[in-house]
Amino acid sequence: MTTEPTNPDLPQKPDKPLRASALDALRGYAILTMVLSGTMATAILPKWMAHAQVPPPTFKFDPTIFGITWVDLVFPFFLFAMGAAFPFSIGKKLNEKNGRVKAILSALGRGVQLTFFAIFIQHMYPWVLSSPQDMSAWFTTLFAFALLFPMFMRLPDKYPQALRIGVKVAAYGLAIILLNVVTYANDRTFTLGFSNIIILVLANMAIFGSIAYIFTYKNRLARLAILPFVMAVFLGSTTEGSWVQWFYNFSPLPWMYKFYYLKYLFIIIPGTIAGEYLMDWMKNRQLENQENANERKIAGSMIAITVALVVCNLYGLFTRQLVLNLVLTTGLLSGGLYLLRKKETSAIELWNKFFKAGAYLLLLGLFFEAYEGGIRKDHSTYSYYFVCSGLAFMALIFFSVVCDFFQGSKKYFRFLVGAGQNPMIAYVGTNLLVMPLINILGLAPSLTWFDTNPWLGFLKGVITTVLVTLVTLFFTRIKWFWRT
Repeated sequence: MTTEPTNPDLPQKPDKPLRASALDALRGYAILTMVLSGTMATAILPKWMAHAQVPPPTFKFDPTIFGITWVDLVFPFFLFAMGAAFPFSIGKKLNEKNGRVKAILSALGRGVQLTFFAIFIQHMYPWVLSSPQDMSAWFTTLFAFALLFPMFMRLPDKYPQALRIGVKVAAYGLAIILLNVVTYANDRTFTLGFSNIIILVLANMAIFGSIAYIFTYKNRLARLAILPFVMAVFLGSTTEGSWVQWFYNFSPLPWMYKFYYLKYLFIIIPGTIAGEYLMDWMKNRQLENQENANERKIAGSMIAITVALVVCNLYGLFTRQLVLNLVLTTGLLSGGLYLLRKKETSAIELWNKFFKAGAYLLLLGLFFEAYEGGIRKDHSTYSYYFVCSGLAFMALIFFSVVCDFFQGSKKYFRFLVGAGQNPMIAYVGTNLLVMPLINILGLAPSLTWFDTNPWLGFLKGVITTVLVTLVTLFFTRIKWFWRT
């Protein structure tokens, strides 16, 4: 058997896989740091280890505190990753016959499913079922976790469609019965308005973010043009008696939708543009037949610059050293733009696009910083949206370099990629599986030992996060994914 000789003048198939792991890694980082921030013994940790506006040890909300911490980046990073996935998930549908209609129906269905997920898990937390928590609550919670599999797993196509639909309908039916027959603590009863706010925001973004993308497909300027109208409604809603105020307050389903949730379009929409950049890179990557000699040097420098930008802004904004932060940020951005000025390869071109978009948003957020008193997560400010979106672009560059360019996703960052591919399991893994099992096994009293000093308090969160990660990776490995 003979093989055809390789023609050096023709583009060769790259040795690196065409799948981009950076987006999964960013999503995995966001979901696992969300778990970590919620499981540390934060009452004994420094203030920068908690949300800036609810500092330890009292955790009393104080809107007069300005600044952000690493904890405040977790949710916007996840939202950004959600938006970046739209071109991959929605774009395929839009190229089919009647694609726009299918995509809209899919978005509505996904939003409804996420809303149900938000309501169901909030009612099934063990502290909601009993106070103090008991065996009945823990076993009910474990049952609820198991019930989520037939609700959100997609059975293989080899099974009859009637069976696949029947299993899902039966699971949802059983979940509805469970919600209405269990006994809740403190005389609570089932109500649609009692839901997980994070998942409820994601449900709204699944609907409105998707629709915004569907109607502005291949028109980024039109997509960005939506944001000033959203801003106008927020600014005009403070005028008593105005139609804008009525529009802002109107909701046919207040337990599911509020215009207030649409503020996160300021993060979702930039995320969709990042996803389009990533998709273009995946197509162009196939046309390259060799690696540029300068590429590795630039890649290493981008790791340092993107990490420095995130750390610098977290420190500068939290400590309120605003002028110093602006100067350092401007210097780092100038250095990054200089390094990326020659778009010699598709990877450098991708990082250039990410960096320019992130630099613009980050600087815009810093210029907005003084507005509304200063940057805050709660109640969130425009500075917060733009700064977080800008830093999310930088984080995506970091993961693009370490996971896709240096192939770190094959070894060192595999756990982030795996968690990012199964985020719903990772999100509920702590409260619906790991902690109930720890309590049933009688290990919960030993956890109080970690509440004695800051290092042990942080270690408590790390251990819990590792357990949740292992659970998530197990289900990812056997391809049991929860999807909406």
